[in-house]
Amino acid sequence: MRKDVALARRRSINQDTVAGLTDGKPPPFGAKLRAARRTRGLTMLQLASEVGCSESLISKIEGDRALPSLQLLHRLVSALGTNIASLMVPVGEGDGLIARAGDRPVLVVTPSGPGRGLKLESLSVDRAMLQANIHIIAPGGGSNGAIQHEGEEVGYVLQGIVEMTIGEQCFRLEPGDSFYFRSDHPHAYVNIGQEEARILWVNSPATF
Repeated sequence: MRKDVALARRRSINQDTVAGLTDGKPPPFGAKLRAARRTRGLTMLQLASEVGCSESLISKIEGDRALPSLQLLHRLVSALGTNIASLMVPVGEGDGLIARAGDRPVLVVTPSGPGRGLKLESLSVDRAMLQANIHIIAPGGGSNGAIQHEGEEVGYVLQGIVEMTIGEQCFRLEPGDSFYFRSDHPHAYVNIGQEEARILWVNSPATF
């Protein structure tokens, strides 16, 4: 990684750091990140340098003592050669054919609080070519920065008002609005409404 890029990422580390988990049970994906890092033969310092955060933050995330922003989480799984879907535990009936309401795995990306509160409810765990989630976004919450990866994306706003940036364009999306774009375009979103927003979001292939 170029030094200037790494420096820019470190300057924005305050956006990637989330307060320690003090309320509720922490999401159990820290151990999976640790296992993926060790499989890749990386130290915490090496991974931190690659994704542009501190070694201490990597330690806290792996120990389920802190949660990364969605943007940082995506950088982590990309550096480890995996994706966010791999952090979710498959549940359901009929060999994954059916997942009942209330039984689907939910990944808490950021805890509740001003400008936070982002959860991903998985609709298609461990699918090689298709990845589908419901993004559940608290008021003020969002991706906390732009994300880029391979593939294509399509989504449908179920609830709330979201501001989405795709490349250089910014859009206001409301219930019933949909979107499509290539995943290699930088994309980001934030809930600008007063209520929780929900977006049905599908990626193909599962590079997110």
